[in-house]
Amino acid sequence: KNCVDTKTLIFTNLVDFDTLWGHRRLVKDYYEGLKYFDTKLKEIMDLLSEEDMLIITSDHGNDPTYLVHTDHTREHVPLLVYSKNKDFVPNKNLGVRKTFADVAKTVDKLFGLNKIQIGESFV
Repeated sequence: KNCVDTKTLIFTNLVDFDTLWGHRRLVKDYYEGLKYFDTKLKEIMDLLSEEDMLIITSDHGNDPTYLVHTDHTREHVPLLVYSKNKDFVPNKNLGVRKTFADVAKTVDKLFGLNKIQIGESFV
């Protein structure tokens, strides 16, 4: 059931993947955390309404197997987008995005704000 009556953004930072396991290069813990998250993802998706959109991404790569340093690493990060409304989010590959501003532009468009001048909406 939708818990809000107006357009709402819920931002969740899965910080353990970054600071606890990624930067510390704890490969087994990172793997176990990812497996656990995968088991909960369907539950999250099932709770969404037709008007909801789930966007999963990261602000940087962080390869837990890269032992040269503990800084960010340079992988492409995933951009997974889901909605029950296929007119809203068609089943398609979004490709490699050129900028994180695409996420901001998409949220800006969904909320009808027209404030973000850079990036390209993927809806």
